[in-house]
Amino acid sequence: MNTEFHRIKRLPAYVFAEVNALKARARSAGEDIIDLGMGNPDLPTPQHIIDKLCEVAQDPKAHRYSASQGIKGLRKAFVGYYERRFGVSLDMNKEVCVTLGSKEGLANLASAITSPGDIILSPNPAYPIHPFGFIIADGSVRYLPFEPNADFLAALERAVLYTQPKPKALILNYPSNPTALTASLDFYRQVVDFCRHHEIWILSDLAYAEVYFDIEPPPSILQIPGAKDIAIEFTSMSKTYSMPGWRVGFAAGNPVLMNALIRIKSYLDYGAYTPIQVAAAAALNGPQDCVAEMRQTYKERRDVLIEGLAQAQWHIPLPQASMFAWAPIPPAFKHLGALEFSKLLLTQAGVAVAPGTGFGENGEGFVRIAVVENKHRIRQAVRNIKTFLGNAGAVLEAAEKKRAGAS
Repeated sequence: MNTEFHRIKRLPAYVFAEVNALKARARSAGEDIIDLGMGNPDLPTPQHIIDKLCEVAQDPKAHRYSASQGIKGLRKAFVGYYERRFGVSLDMNKEVCVTLGSKEGLANLASAITSPGDIILSPNPAYPIHPFGFIIADGSVRYLPFEPNADFLAALERAVLYTQPKPKALILNYPSNPTALTASLDFYRQVVDFCRHHEIWILSDLAYAEVYFDIEPPPSILQIPGAKDIAIEFTSMSKTYSMPGWRVGFAAGNPVLMNALIRIKSYLDYGAYTPIQVAAAAALNGPQDCVAEMRQTYKERRDVLIEGLAQAQWHIPLPQASMFAWAPIPPAFKHLGALEFSKLLLTQAGVAVAPGTGFGENGEGFVRIAVVENKHRIRQAVRNIKTFLGNAGAVLEAAEKKRAGAS
């Protein structure tokens, strides 16, 4: 029997698997591992959202199939959010779809619009679903620089000039996972003008729109006049309201892309559980002090991490958004590469991080650190890392001996 499945063959080995396996073995052995690897929000979902879920779940009618595009009340609440936050008007019937998290929406849209051999443009490093949603759908990916600057725009122009067939779509993600970089309206304006001229779709992932510090709120690409002619944007409840397991997200924007997404979803799902959708509407329509508290919590954790590691001589750029720090590997360990450094940090310091190569080849030389533990635990992680870095010589010598013995 042939067990070589075409789409599975196109997926590389999961880089995070080795670190996850080490983490599981360490915990099974009773070791205390501080997990700063996965971007998995640890803050509790605000109580008024949980209360609404429980209230609606008492209604027997609420347990029937829901609506694949999303219930009317939730789509209306999302339209209100975009109007308040970005000054963008949306048609809730033609320009909005509720998704099972932004990840599902991106993957299903990729499936809906990709033909074999289509070329997709994606920054590298990137959140894995951005390129691999299209690779799974039999597309091919050409990578671009990840910083939203003149180099990105020049690379975008080269990609159109020298790629055959012409690229079909461009993926953007700012605030970025994993790099935490943000984009300006001026950058979006230039990208929209270029992609409209060359008839290239834009898929923007705005999942971290509300997780920002010390800067103006990150913009939406849909704020640019004419963006809806070519762009669709994905957002999520996961980070804003600490609802990752609830799996509620949204797509907004271009009606043609939206129709493709809605049509393919109609074959695949009946939408999220209705009480979850009603609770999500209550989150968008209700008090927003919980969002400000979320931002303050992540900011305080970020400061503890960055300042503490700086005292340990590991200097990391201060992230202005997201729940991540994109950290260059300390010079003494850089020759090991991201994966081996991550494994050493876990086994020797008891701290799990994500190797940068899990987000693409240009992530080599970096690790992603998520502030998804409380300040006490982050301080503990900093102390462990400080000891680890202080013993760099001995740690590297032991690691080299171990590798030599295994070879």
